[in-house]
Formats: sequence, C-alpha cells, structure tokens
Amino acid sequence: MIPIGDDAPSGTFPYVNVSLIIINILVFIYELSLGAGAQSLISSYGVVPGQVTLSLANLNPAEFSDKFVTAIFIHGGWLHLIGNMLYLWIFGDNVEDRLGHFRYLAFYLLAGAVAMAAHVGSMPGSMEPAIGASGAVAGVLGAYLIMFPRARVYIVIPLLLFFPVFSIKAIYVLGFWFFQQLLSGASAIIDPQLSGGVAWWAHIGGFFAGMLYARFFYRPPRVRINY
Repeated sequence: MIPIGDDAPSGTFPYVNVSLIIINILVFIYELSLGAGAQSLISSYGVVPGQVTLSLANLNPAEFSDKFVTAIFIHGGWLHLIGNMLYLWIFGDNVEDRLGHFRYLAFYLLAGAVAMAAHVGSMPGSMEPAIGASGAVAGVLGAYLIMFPRARVYIVIPLLLFFPVFSIKAIYVLGFWFFQQLLSGASAIIDPQLSGGVAWWAHIGGFFAGMLYARFFYRPPRVRINY
C-alpha cells in the first residue's frame, strides 16, 4: 500500500516541510560522498540505545542529547530515504498549515526525539545505531489523523503488473498503518530477531507523540459567519 496523495487542501506554502525534505536529501548525498566513512557518521550521530542507557546511569545525558535530533536526518539507503520523504511530502504540508511554520518545526523535532526515546526504551541494551526520519514522520501521521480523519488518501496497491489507485479515508489508511507497526513492535519485543532492523517502537512512539501534540496545540479553524 503506497500513498501518492490526498484531497486535503493546504492554504499556505509548506516552507518548513519542503526544507526538511531538502535537508534530508542533502545529508544523504553527503553520506554517499563519504563512501565507507558513512558508517562512522552513523555511529557518531545516530542514537545507540546501549550508550544512552549507560549515560543515563552515569547521570550524564549531555553525552547523547544532541543525537536525538541529528539521528532523524540520517538514512541507511535510498529506499529508507524515499519512503520517509514520500510520507512527509504527502502528509506534512497539511499539518504545517494547521500548526503554523514555527510550531510545525518544533513539533517535528519533538516527535523525532520522542520516537528515538521510545526505541531506546524498547531495546535499552542494543548497540546498533538508530537513524532515520521515520519516527518524526510517524508523528506527522499521528497529527494528520487527529486533524484530517475524513480526508481521502490516494493509495496504490501493486497487483502483479497492475497498479490500481484507491481513495480511502485517512482514518482507515493511517489506522491500518499503525496496526502494522504495533503488530511488528510486539513481535520485536518477544524476539528482537524479528525486528528486521526496523525501529518499530520509534514509529509507535512518534505516532502517539503526534496525536498528543495535535490534541494540545491544534485549534480548528474558525468558521466565518456572515450576517
């Protein structure tokens, strides 16, 4: 199931959302330029749960706090990048329109940090660096669900050589997406080998963060009544 668009109009140009996409692409191009050195970048700026746990035990959170932001701009491959940016492009503009540019930026970074914290909590001893914008993007999806539950999302479901397009309400598309994350996250808790290298609980944590942020900070647009 691949989203390709929605029918929710945006009243403002999504400067922040577009900038985030451009920054992610530029960082990935820089990663490619490093060749084998990209692994050092990932280790230095990604979130390593085991290191975070140790730093907390030593009461020294300053050792890792910045990585909760830097990690969400690093990706492990083209598919990882394209998938995240596709979702951000489709759903982020509407959330930015409703929150405003500056609050949207704060929201995105906060959702990403909460997502990384959720991943650390689910795998506190892991020494594998967690990277990617998917937790922050999951926050965007959570906010979109609260703000635009009845918007219709256009999705493609590949069927052999056919690519039919369906128009489905956001509440069902995003609800199904979240159910997949929850199922995979539960499996990873039971057996970490089943995670497939994906930080499922980062997605879950980011999604909940987005929903909560939308509840507290979003104000529906006023309806103008002419007498």
